[in-house]
Amino acid sequence: MTNVAGLSSFQTIRVTVSTFHLEVKTGAKGRAVGHSDYIRREGRYRSREDLVEVGYGNLPSWAEGSARAFWAAADAHERMNGAAYREFIIALPNELVGSRSRELVQDLIHFLAGTKTYEYAVHAPEASLEGGINMHLHLMVSDRMPDGFQRSAPQMFRRYNSYRPETGGCRKDACGRTSVQVRESLIETRQTVASIINEHLQRNGITERVDHRTLKEQGVGRRAERHLGAFRIRGMSENERSAYVDARQAMRGQRRL
Repeated sequence: MTNVAGLSSFQTIRVTVSTFHLEVKTGAKGRAVGHSDYIRREGRYRSREDLVEVGYGNLPSWAEGSARAFWAAADAHERMNGAAYREFIIALPNELVGSRSRELVQDLIHFLAGTKTYEYAVHAPEASLEGGINMHLHLMVSDRMPDGFQRSAPQMFRRYNSYRPETGGCRKDACGRTSVQVRESLIETRQTVASIINEHLQRNGITERVDHRTLKEQGVGRRAERHLGAFRIRGMSENERSAYVDARQAMRGQRRL
């Protein structure tokens, strides 16, 4: 039992724990424009009818208000084998819709992108196994940190010059960090993202909560669900689908507080 803000100490409600999903990917040089088209459902992805919202921010002046132009420059001028973008994929609560969902998305973007250039899209495809909606955020962020110096597109993606910053490119956010520091940063990011989601759920009087910890850390004695993918699901029989859904719902029931 958990007390929720707005209730007296004698009033309690049962809080259930929803699935938390945060995935972080790195996009290689040459793939940014194609992935931008994917999340915006442009080009060959135009036929997909699950797009809810798109947007961008913190573009340099040379991009002239075009996120696609920015990613094209990243693809062209980032160093060989370099990362053109970092992507965050976050499951959004279906209970938050309309302006409530947009407020959550903007708070997540503010935390994850800060002053860096970004583009985002919210998708709401139909869930493959259980029906309903699988609403989630795709957030593409450039690791290049603005520092007040005006740079052309080619210069922005050059190597950073710590002695004369105005002559080199923008410093990358992850530059100089060890693998341990990167891992610790990811854990902190997961925790903060979960806190932001839970704050919005509580603010809107919704009893669902998310937990960023692994199942083992939560004391749940089962393995995490394997992502089946649309192709594998399409190949399952109706009986197989029903059995999988029943098992999934039984596991979720074990997590109720």
